[in-house]
Amino acid sequence: MALQSNQFDRRQFAAVATAAAAALALPLRVGAASKPVARYKFCAFIKFLVSMNYDEMADAIAEARFDGVEVTARRKEAYVHPERAADELPRLKETLDKRKLDITILTTDVVRHDEPHAETMLRTAASLGVKRYRLGFFRYDLKQPVLPQLAALKPVIHDIAAMNRDIGIAGMWQNHAGAEMIGATVWDMHSLIKDYPVSEIGCVFDIRHAAAEAGEAWPVYYNLMRPHLNALSVKDFRWEGRKSAHVQLGKGNVDPKFFDSIRKTDFSGPISIHVEYLTKKSAQENMAALKRDFNTLRQWLQN
Repeated sequence: MALQSNQFDRRQFAAVATAAAAALALPLRVGAASKPVARYKFCAFIKFLVSMNYDEMADAIAEARFDGVEVTARRKEAYVHPERAADELPRLKETLDKRKLDITILTTDVVRHDEPHAETMLRTAASLGVKRYRLGFFRYDLKQPVLPQLAALKPVIHDIAAMNRDIGIAGMWQNHAGAEMIGATVWDMHSLIKDYPVSEIGCVFDIRHAAAEAGEAWPVYYNLMRPHLNALSVKDFRWEGRKSAHVQLGKGNVDPKFFDSIRKTDFSGPISIHVEYLTKKSAQENMAALKRDFNTLRQWLQN
């Protein structure tokens, strides 16, 4: 009788142990599969949704399962107008809060610390918990030597960084393709921001523009800017003649290997999805494109 009892105990123990192992293994597998996406904060660039009011836009963004929005706060295609930011930003935040969404990035025209409305707008944003804003664009005069232009820009960047430090908000410089764009080749941008912490001024790295400018050498641009990375902008392109044109994510020349590189780092900052290829479409069509590209991006980050 004792022998039968011992045999039962051993069988029971084996069954319980097997079940326990299976129960432990399942969440580990699920966690490993979901972690690459769950660690990021995704936002939608809502430049082309401005025909929607705050509530319509917030409902659509929440339904698409974004974490927040990259909000235009500039002279054109704006949800927030710089001169009215003190009133509009709190109203926008209240609307987004109801859907548990963030103002992830404020996209601005700011290229000087002392331009009209800049400091007031950024102080309002910081007081509402906004951590990052995108700078406006700096351009070369290609009829003049470029090195003196970079030298003249150093004190401008210094003053912007000082303003950001005082306010408690991070400025971000986007690399944008184009011969006249300062920062297109990344090295010039790096020379101007390398001595500042990302809490004052960093880079929002745009893989579409980096790939258009660097071709197969885009990993060099990414390697250079990685210590200064504050956010990512995601979109795609293809060549049309001698110019690059925006296209649906996954249909162009952007290499998905870039996102392999991101997954292998500790980057967890915001990733902003842009659908510039639908500039003349309706807000509803642009929203559908945001969802489609968001799905593509999540697949790439999970592979």
